[in-house]
Amino acid sequence: MSDITDNEADAGQSADMTRRQVLYWRLLSRLFAPDEQPTLETASVAIVDDLGLPPALLDPGVSVDTLVQRFPELGVELQDLMVEKEHEAGDEVRRAALVSKLLLNVFSTGGGGNVTASQLERWKQDAAWFEKGMGCEPGGLRHSPGDEEVAAVLAGIEGDLVKRMHLREVLADPALARQLTPSMSLIEQLLHDKHNLSGVALANAKALIRKFVDEVAEVLRTQVEKTSVGVIDRSVPPKRVFRNLDIERTIWKNLTNWSPEDQRLYVDRLYYKQTARRTTPARLIVVVDQSGSMVDAMVNCTILASIFAGLPKVDVHLIAYDTRALDLTPWVHDPFEVLLRTTLGGGTDGTAAMALARPKISDPRNTVMVWISDFYDNRSLINDFEAVHRSGVKFIPVGSVNSSGYQSVDSWYRQKLKDLGTPVISGHIRKLVFELKNFLT
Repeated sequence: MSDITDNEADAGQSADMTRRQVLYWRLLSRLFAPDEQPTLETASVAIVDDLGLPPALLDPGVSVDTLVQRFPELGVELQDLMVEKEHEAGDEVRRAALVSKLLLNVFSTGGGGNVTASQLERWKQDAAWFEKGMGCEPGGLRHSPGDEEVAAVLAGIEGDLVKRMHLREVLADPALARQLTPSMSLIEQLLHDKHNLSGVALANAKALIRKFVDEVAEVLRTQVEKTSVGVIDRSVPPKRVFRNLDIERTIWKNLTNWSPEDQRLYVDRLYYKQTARRTTPARLIVVVDQSGSMVDAMVNCTILASIFAGLPKVDVHLIAYDTRALDLTPWVHDPFEVLLRTTLGGGTDGTAAMALARPKISDPRNTVMVWISDFYDNRSLINDFEAVHRSGVKFIPVGSVNSSGYQSVDSWYRQKLKDLGTPVISGHIRKLVFELKNFLT
């Protein structure tokens, strides 16, 4: 009897594996082949029907939002669907069907052809459900250092959709423009095209840019607040006030004075916590490559510079460059105005930026220079980097401060800067926030 039961279990597991394979083969065929595969489609419909799931689950034309509105119970199942955790046995086929829906709607974008504002917004909503399935809040993959490659792929898809949209026509129509929600891909296109916009279209573009700036600023401001502050200055004696009293250390150091007869601890000396931190105003010089490959860096760094400019005792200077350099320090408190003054694209010549940056160094030991670039630049620039570093300036080369942390950096410069003892920061923007917060506060 037990042998029969075991055989039935094995047969059931084999059948489930086959059904999962059918669903995933169908997914791959829809992602990579333009034509439907009738056999896979028919088999998948039968599997979904047998699971008690709606046929709309297989239709990429039906958004995940629409699906969940019609079948609210699916919304709970989609949350954390692709997170590594213990799942109930026997649900593998059902999960495969639900996972296929998220992947199909996000990664199947119809190839070429024009894209409407509604289609772009629907894709963003589907991407938000995909992020929920990955265990993130909507938009969370952009700010999660653990999923950089996935975030980069999503950004690439969104960028392609934005490029296929007639953006100027959409911006000129207030009703269509209201359908747009700002994103890095959309802001990139707006910044590239802002000189070709006027009237209603320009006003709508500026509104989208400001909204995006405010949203990113809120995220970065939170990261700055959460990041630990700078190292305590041990050369400054602690203030002998009650709130600085180190009770644990005081008790430990006076334990030899414990009187068993009196049941009291007699304290000969009080110990205080050292809390003094940097008091000298620090100068932060941010130099950003504004060539076409560094759009994320330009946006993020102008916002980040404005946040640090709002901290007490921090003197922030901002320089942007391509083949020419522009001192944007007068507008550093307003990243929106900074972005409107930038001209993205063109070549790269860091020596022009260095010519503006070097004279700003008056107290090297109290200065940090952040240089953001992919470093595909004039090789002679390394001599300037070495001189700045030797002078005592804290030099921080950054190859990526985008949302996903995914960025190419010239290998020659990467090695040279590593040999100099100032390796390129290449990763999530939190890394730069941490470095700056520890130096400036």
